Amino acid sequence: MDHYTPESFTLTQSVGFAVNKARNLLVAEIDAALKDLGITSQQMGILLSMRDGETQTPFELSKLLGIDTGLMTRMLDKLETKGLLQRARSLEDRRVVNLTLTRAGEKIADELPHIAPVVLNKRLKKFTKSEFQEFRRLLNKFVED
Repeated sequence: MDHYTPESFTLTQSVGFAVNKARNLLVAEIDAALKDLGITSQQMGILLSMRDGETQTPFELSKLLGIDTGLMTRMLDKLETKGLLQRARSLEDRRVVNLTLTRAGEKIADELPHIAPVVLNKRLKKFTKSEFQEFRRLLNKFVED
């Protein structure tokens, strides 16, 4: 079923516009909340993914976070320069780079679950519990392949 036609489509009424605006608001608010830690919201995703054991390689991170490999490399460079992660070539396959958090990276990653929920809860304060659950369900449906 088509929800838009060339005749009915308007930018500000499109789902893409609303999703992009919501993303931009969250990024700005989370970046502000993370300023004292010296990281960005995108870097937060990397640190949390690694802390939670979801990813160990740049490729896995790129796939999970929906970030192209070039940008991922630049972000990993910054995190490595800050001393938050280390790269090491796999002994089994030299083409694979394994990532590990440093102690400083682990320390910051452990602080993140105390920061991000505050920002998200502020943005979600008008939602009932059932609205929140439905919102998450619909967003997940929207992004699934």
